[in-house]
Amino acid sequence: MKAGMNSNKTLHIKNGHLIDPANGIDAQQDLYIADGKVVAVGAAPAGFSADQTLDAAGMIVAPGFVDLSARLREPGYEYKATLESELQAAMQGGVTSLVCPPDTDPVLDEPGLVEMLKYRAKTLNQAHVHPLGALTVGLKGKALTEMAELTEAGCIGFAQAEEPVEDTNVLLRAMQYAKTFNYTVWLRPQDAHIGRGGIAASGPLASRLGLSGVPVMSETIALHTIFELMRSTGARVHLCRMSSAAGLELVRNAKKEGLPVTCDVGAHHVHLTDADIGFFDSNARLTPPLRSQRDRDAIRLGLLDGTVDALCSDHTPVDDDEKLLPFGEASPGATGLELLLSLTLKWADDYAAGQHHGADQAATRPLARAISRITADAARVAGLSSGTLSVGAVADVCVFDPQATWTVEASALASQGKHTPFLGYNLTGQVRATIVAGHIAYQRG
Repeated sequence: MKAGMNSNKTLHIKNGHLIDPANGIDAQQDLYIADGKVVAVGAAPAGFSADQTLDAAGMIVAPGFVDLSARLREPGYEYKATLESELQAAMQGGVTSLVCPPDTDPVLDEPGLVEMLKYRAKTLNQAHVHPLGALTVGLKGKALTEMAELTEAGCIGFAQAEEPVEDTNVLLRAMQYAKTFNYTVWLRPQDAHIGRGGIAASGPLASRLGLSGVPVMSETIALHTIFELMRSTGARVHLCRMSSAAGLELVRNAKKEGLPVTCDVGAHHVHLTDADIGFFDSNARLTPPLRSQRDRDAIRLGLLDGTVDALCSDHTPVDDDEKLLPFGEASPGATGLELLLSLTLKWADDYAAGQHHGADQAATRPLARAISRITADAARVAGLSSGTLSVGAVADVCVFDPQATWTVEASALASQGKHTPFLGYNLTGQVRATIVAGHIAYQRG
């Protein structure tokens, strides 16, 4: 991260309630920052003098959020969004580190493209951007990319985005190679043929609306294949955007077996079901599609018991020309960076309200558990050192008001993508300040 104008200043964040799941802190504590790093928690270090003081009374002070899937649309799709707009959205959402998939145009399959994206992001001095490299050239599922060169250029893992690998031999070779060099393969479990081209979850609702379906077995068949390849290769795999109860049960069993697997879910899937498509609302056209209430409840429980490692925004800005169309023709995707905090808090509030009877009783602190899923747990999945306020860590911090309410409106969003199924909703939780490497990158007036 480029040295910001304030990065060498000292900063004292006082009177806030500090939640740092990585260190088990959930109490009122002050935070002291110097030279872009956390220098003390609780009491000031000897000789500390604050250039800036931030009064966080009534606020929660947490590590900056780590988002495992945010499409920034550069290079190639600047008409949908730009790095400037989306990193500003990240700042308003408290997201200080984000992972971007490789499905740009051109695809992130060459070191030069990755270096250019990293450089562009760095000059904006906002969120830390961590690209995923393409697993195969052009995401075509045929030839493997030069993973070692892409890693040197700054890729933290390798993915196919929404393009399945049809040839299982190619996926086997990719995972053998990844294991050799200890890379993580990020895969969204979907069969290359079953459900391909489907636009809603298979079931009574899709049938009634006349929409082509994506059955749950598209996810589970792919998972069986991935787990067999993991058993053979020992490769580490992160499963992106799980969507079904049956799929999560397979992940749960794979973890019990000891396979090196992690998974995430998109924030939309924690709260919505296929019924939220309503009367063909194209804002609810998502990939993977929204599924049944049973699937949604399984996702919520998986977040609680640790089967699901992390929650992500699945931020996918789409412009009006591609969204304001009949449901089946609209591009899938929704803006999410600025909703991640509120949707995470909503999950915690729902759990605290007793909606998960019989769930893991160890989860007595749902807020800390929820924040962990978008900080320490997400950072662990991505192999990042962020997501913590440990002394010596880079000072990426989010200060938010857990009680503030706001209405999701296009005018309230910094993202160039104004489409989300939550338009018109009143949500709770608002970012007051985002600190990146010790400098205040965003502060709400």
